[in-house]
Amino acid sequence: MREIKNVVVVGAGMMGNAIAQVFASDPGLNVILKTRALKEDRYKPIEENLDIMIARGAATEQEKKEILARIRFVTDEAEAYTEADFVIECYPEVMEMKQELFASIENYCRDDCILATNTSVMSVTEISEKCRRRERVVGTHFWNPGHLIPLVEVVKSDFTSEEVMQATMELLTRVGKKPIYCKKDVPGFVANRLQHALWREAFYMVENGIADPATVDAACKYGPGLRWPVMGPMENSDLVGIELSYNIHKYILKHLADNHEPSPLLEEMLKRGDLGFKTGKGWQEWTPEQMKASADGLKEYLIDYAAKHKA
Repeated sequence: MREIKNVVVVGAGMMGNAIAQVFASDPGLNVILKTRALKEDRYKPIEENLDIMIARGAATEQEKKEILARIRFVTDEAEAYTEADFVIECYPEVMEMKQELFASIENYCRDDCILATNTSVMSVTEISEKCRRRERVVGTHFWNPGHLIPLVEVVKSDFTSEEVMQATMELLTRVGKKPIYCKKDVPGFVANRLQHALWREAFYMVENGIADPATVDAACKYGPGLRWPVMGPMENSDLVGIELSYNIHKYILKHLADNHEPSPLLEEMLKRGDLGFKTGKGWQEWTPEQMKASADGLKEYLIDYAAKHKA
């Protein structure tokens, strides 16, 4: 497989802009953002991302200038794909659209070009269904915000070659990401399965009067959540011991939530029109100031993490 030099990001929305920024951080990569129309302010979202990072010491003005210079917006398909080594789509989560997009790209790109999908939930195997060379299609699930969260889930479909998996892992490592290898194309991949197992238990506890929403959040933020950046569950199990892990699970697992449908509280909130930050009320009530503080606090935390771990 050829050395990857030319990266194409399809779709200039929030994730597409962030992912283009990530690849453009490498001086050895040329980045094309494939979009339907060339807007005058097309660079603005990326500039805003970088300006916030600069303000908190996670980037410099010189890096901003160099990153923007490496990104070129293109509307023509042949111009975008003919010389591409790696294409990643950031299309809407509509299966038919993704399938048709990859089938169309194959009319222009080389046979050794890798086709990656940023889907967060859909089957990579199914997305590749209309491709001639299904072995080159791979899942690359960036987490939002894509330019700040290190994790990228690299998902092997039923057809993805090991060569494509390794080349993708190496490329993502090269641009400063923390790629993880998902061996099977299963719903939720790795991280979303872990996240929603926790959410299911959290919702169950509120539903059954064990704790209120603020208490559940506090339990995560000020307890095990503090360990997670440095110690995952498998390492933690080894730390406390396999015997203790076994004994705890033998006792507690039968008491944990095991529902296979969404919590009825979610359905009740939907019927009332309580949609979380969109309406100022969900599990809890939120003032505009509280919502801004929450969103800004997450972004600042992630930017500070990026600054601290900058190579």
